Amino acid sequence: MNANLAAGILLQFLELIAALVLAPLLSGWVNQCRALLQNRSAPPLMLPYRQIAKLFEKEVVLAGNASSLFRAAPYIIFACMALASLIVPTLSTDLPFAAAADAIALVGIFALARVFIALAGMDVGTSFGSLGARREMLIGFLAEPALLMVFFTTSLISQSTSLAIIVETLGHREFAIYPSLAFAGVAFTMVSLAENARVPVDNPTTHLELTMIHEAMILEYSGRHLALIEWAASLKLYAYSCIGLALFFPWGIPQGVGIETLLIAMPALLFKLAVGGVILALIETLSAKMRIFRAPEFLGTAFLLAVLAMLVHLLLEAGK
Repeated sequence: MNANLAAGILLQFLELIAALVLAPLLSGWVNQCRALLQNRSAPPLMLPYRQIAKLFEKEVVLAGNASSLFRAAPYIIFACMALASLIVPTLSTDLPFAAAADAIALVGIFALARVFIALAGMDVGTSFGSLGARREMLIGFLAEPALLMVFFTTSLISQSTSLAIIVETLGHREFAIYPSLAFAGVAFTMVSLAENARVPVDNPTTHLELTMIHEAMILEYSGRHLALIEWAASLKLYAYSCIGLALFFPWGIPQGVGIETLLIAMPALLFKLAVGGVILALIETLSAKMRIFRAPEFLGTAFLLAVLAMLVHLLLEAGK
């Protein structure tokens, strides 16, 4: 094993550790910024860590008719989100898993996690679980095509669906202005809000069962199962944030695997995540929770913007 491969494997491992550690921190940062913007007392920044640790210590209580799928779903969902966070380039584009960072495969990983959480929500047979599962599949059915169109727009620019090559094309080659990325960025933001159960599509802090989407599916979970699902939700927000940074703000993601790579990439990642958390909190503060029947209009608009981004690239930027 040569030195570059060993350094790449080490940096890949550090990327996974960074995702597992920073994901709850990002959720805590967003919650703190939102509370400050709403002139409320802000929760502690480390509160998500404490909640996850407390849930791991509690006993698991299962319904009598819970199947093996219900027990396995939290582990599968967590593994999918950890894998998604692992293959998105954040610290370097020259890592062993860079070849696996395909945009279409990434959409498939998110879809696999969605299928299992929806099946787990319906498994016990509660009305709220089935209601949340149906709503989750509706959101996914509308959000995934829009997300694919965003990926296709960036892949047309870089001539590849690999996120690593997209980052290298947009972040390390000659500077160029792509108007299509403005439309794709707005569409991606709308999809991210819907996929992560954020306002205006869903409210992650609600306690009203009839308005829940994500929370309605996990009402029957407890203990370590609930801890894994909550951790996976934070990882999903982290993964989507890193995807947005890779597609639209790729600067600060080096190509090498040396120690200087980590010294450049980690501060840049922390800074961009901090700014992104403030923007997300601002969007949620300025928005109101919409009715579930308005979600198709919201995500339909995201799909149209993503298609418009492709058309703008084909008509105005194809010669660049």
